[in-house]
Amino acid sequence: MGLVYADVTLTNQEDLSLCRRSYIAEAQVRRMTTRCLVDSDAYMLVIPEHVKIQLGLEVFEKREIELADGKTSVCDIAGPLELRFANRMAVTNAFVLGNEVLLGAIPMEELDVVIDMKGQTLIVNPENPTMPKMKIK
Repeated sequence: MGLVYADVTLTNQEDLSLCRRSYIAEAQVRRMTTRCLVDSDAYMLVIPEHVKIQLGLEVFEKREIELADGKTSVCDIAGPLELRFANRMAVTNAFVLGNEVLLGAIPMEELDVVIDMKGQTLIVNPENPTMPKMKIK
């Protein structure tokens, strides 16, 4: 299986909140569409430092993380941000690390998206094409 990439839109959630309350204009909301690596073996959303800076995200916590090679490191967590793909939306925080955006299993579950193995693409869950569905119990 090759690498799977998808175009996602990341938006500063605090900017969206200020816009909804008419404190800032829509044009001032910081957002970007970026190509991200989709990896269902990873857990969380990961963004590089330059994305955190472009979106104006605040670092609010540090956590110890374990990487795929077993090494540990301390990593910033920034957010909140809105993540959009197709007709799906999730609000999440992101680990700040590396040099590309990585979409892991937990935000994939919230978006209710799956990897189409045949087409090597990210798609909305065909069982729930119009609205995401989540099990909560």
